[in-house]
Amino acid sequence: MSRRESLTTVVERNRVWSGAYETEPVEASWAAEAIFFIRSLGNEGAATPSEARVQISPDGMHWCDAGATVPLPTTTDGVTFGRVSHFGGWLRLVGDVPSGGSVKVLVYLVLKS
Repeated sequence: MSRRESLTTVVERNRVWSGAYETEPVEASWAAEAIFFIRSLGNEGAATPSEARVQISPDGMHWCDAGATVPLPTTTDGVTFGRVSHFGGWLRLVGDVPSGGSVKVLVYLVLKS
């Protein structure tokens, strides 16, 4: 029986998202599954709940939407997640926080072979 490998990486730390945002890309070609976790460290304004879109890339430079989304937490210390499969080489999150709102985030990406 082989042992599965896993990696948890912090993609964003104490970053304020307002308007358009994108996370740092992560090379994940070795993994079979991925989960993005978004934790809110603070919300401002009466922003309509929104979602981050998962994007995939063959090279870390050219991106397309994967079809998966992760809802942004609407409360301080709230945590949301989104599972991703069949993603190829690179992963990141992108999105837009509605005008007048912002969220300070901590984003984790958990990868497992």
